[in-house]
Amino acid sequence: MSSIFWSPDLARLEPYVPGEQPRGRTLIKLNTNENPYAPSARALEVLADPQLADALRRYPDPESTDLCAVIAEQFDLAPEQVFVGNGSDEVLAHCFYSFFRRDGEPLLFPDITYSFYPVYCQLYGIESRTPALGDDFAIDVSDYCGPAAGVILPNPNAPSGRYLEVAEIETLLRQQPERVVAIDEAYIDFGGDSAVSLIERYPNLLVIRTLSKSHALAGLRLGYALGQAHLIEGLNRTKNSFNSYPIDSVAQRVGAAAIGDRAWLAETSAKVIATRARTAAELAALDFDVVPSKANFLLARPNAIGAEALYLALRERGILVRYFNKPRLGDYLRISIGTDAEMEQLLAACREIQMAADASQIR
Repeated sequence: MSSIFWSPDLARLEPYVPGEQPRGRTLIKLNTNENPYAPSARALEVLADPQLADALRRYPDPESTDLCAVIAEQFDLAPEQVFVGNGSDEVLAHCFYSFFRRDGEPLLFPDITYSFYPVYCQLYGIESRTPALGDDFAIDVSDYCGPAAGVILPNPNAPSGRYLEVAEIETLLRQQPERVVAIDEAYIDFGGDSAVSLIERYPNLLVIRTLSKSHALAGLRLGYALGQAHLIEGLNRTKNSFNSYPIDSVAQRVGAAAIGDRAWLAETSAKVIATRARTAAELAALDFDVVPSKANFLLARPNAIGAEALYLALRERGILVRYFNKPRLGDYLRISIGTDAEMEQLLAACREIQMAADASQIR
């Protein structure tokens, strides 16, 4: 559908398509990388605070002062090294506008990665170059040299789950000393080491994180960026030219409480990591090729049945996983890590479907 009232640029846009959010029918939902556990009790207590009602009639703190202070303390940074936004996608949008719009210079990111990156490039008129991942979905940092508007990549990458060591991130930073290197750490709490430790030494490093995954607050929409003060000031200039009150009062308070509960984060992340390891081993035993992952999901290729056929058969059984009908990904499924009980149901369903396929009931 289109309209005569749309601008030419709008008509050409190909929007990002999020994972399915079903309504009604009870499903085991393993398609959007949500945390299977309830948020921190400290975060939930904020919602019961009677003072919240009075806060809602006033505009929120435009600088999110208390929230930025809590985040800064968590990473041993100064508050002026923290920027917050409505989910990491808004932070990414401001990052693309602020740092990557350079005529004649392409933004570099992998050919298989978070699919919002090319959407933002199209929205902001940013040229891009996408070095191909290896056959094992690994990133070769030597592919990110040369003239560029900047570099952005998730670590761990999505949808592969592959992880780059901090030393490799440092190599990227040295290769592009005059351009921003943005590391999207949406999944870093599930087994990787953050690049935040490099911020003081590298003025071109911007680390972007979210509370949607590791803090189980996908419904809150809160993300943040960490970097030297001059990068954060750039993001604030863009934010204050777009929406000077982006983070609502509830999100500021709930987010601060959640980030401050380090024990909850350690406990729940450990649960996800353990379940991921067990699930990967069980899938391998079912003749899946499983990509090594440091995220809260697995990218796996079923060899006994086609990926699309398995996706549809699982869906018929009330289990949602993510199928990407795209080059190099069409043989794989991305499976979010749920509770142990949910993963057992997934594995049981896979066994049942494979047995049916062996009996020629599924083609």
